[in-house]
Amino acid sequence: MTRTFVGAATVFGIAAGSLAGATVSSAASEPAARPAAGTQEVSVLAVNNLGLTVGRAKSWQCFLTRSGYEPWEHAGHLGTDSWKAAQRMFNSRGFSGKSKLVVDGVVGPLTIKALQRFLNDFGFGLAVDGIAGKRTTAAFYEFNGVPVPNDPRC
Repeated sequence: MTRTFVGAATVFGIAAGSLAGATVSSAASEPAARPAAGTQEVSVLAVNNLGLTVGRAKSWQCFLTRSGYEPWEHAGHLGTDSWKAAQRMFNSRGFSGKSKLVVDGVVGPLTIKALQRFLNDFGFGLAVDGIAGKRTTAAFYEFNGVPVPNDPRC
C-alpha cells in the first residue's frame, strides 16, 4: 500500500511540475519589466580624482604620505585608500567640522566640505558647501601643482 501511494504521489508530482513548467515557459516569452528610473542601483566610484591629472593626483598622494597619512597607493588614481588617508588627515587636523568624518573612502559632501576647509587654510577662499564645483576643483588642482620632491616614499 505504501509503495502504491508513493508511486502515485510521484506521478502526480511530475505531472504538476510539467504543468508549472508550461506556465513558466509561456510567461517567459513576454518582455521583462524594466526597473523604474528611481530604483536603479548606484555604486561608489572606484577612482575620484576631482579633476586632477594623474601627475597632480600623485602630488596629492605624496603630500598625504609626507604628512603622515599613508594612502598606500601612488599611481595617480585617487581611490578608496587615498581618500581614507585624506579623511584621516582632515579628522586629525580639525577640517572635518563639528563631527569626525567616517573614514570610508567615499568622497561625499562631508569629505568635500573638509577638503574645502583644508584648501581655505591655504588661502583659497572657497564656500564650504560640500559641492565639488568649478572653484573647488580648480583650487584642488592648483594646490597639487607643486612638483613632487624626490621622496622615496612617493
